[in-house]
Amino acid sequence: MDLQTQIQSLIDNAPQDGITPKLIVAITPAILGIAKKLRHPQYYILQHLKEGWVLTTLRNRKNAKLVRRVIYAYPTLQDIPTADHSGLDPQVTATPIPVTHILFQLLATEPVDSIVFLDSPGINDSGVEVKRSELQNLIQKLLPQQNKNYSGGEIPHDIA
Repeated sequence: MDLQTQIQSLIDNAPQDGITPKLIVAITPAILGIAKKLRHPQYYILQHLKEGWVLTTLRNRKNAKLVRRVIYAYPTLQDIPTADHSGLDPQVTATPIPVTHILFQLLATEPVDSIVFLDSPGINDSGVEVKRSELQNLIQKLLPQQNKNYSGGEIPHDIA
């Protein structure tokens, strides 16, 4: 599915509350700008059957108090290492998700600091990190001043 079709799917499946579809249209440039920098139209996300996306906590080696919570997005099923739960826990599945949907969901996934998109099949030691805070800041710049009538100009916490 191409990126424009993915965005249209987000709009079509959004709650028809008069706000959410318009908000998706307003933030589309930010989501598309990031999605176009990534190599794949969809990625595989590890997902608990009942708990949502598999979250990995990373700690700084020098300062254990510095913690980041990330989700890994894999380009193919073959790139998911068995050490990442996929072959160990029958309650974890790898789900293909369109890249724009992943970015949109990142906005509403509070405990997640970033998503690491592993863009090169066969290479799982480097990727493109998209920080939730950076995506939110980019979107805040896009939202027109007159439409900042929800929660003090902030992106609604339940947007996705």
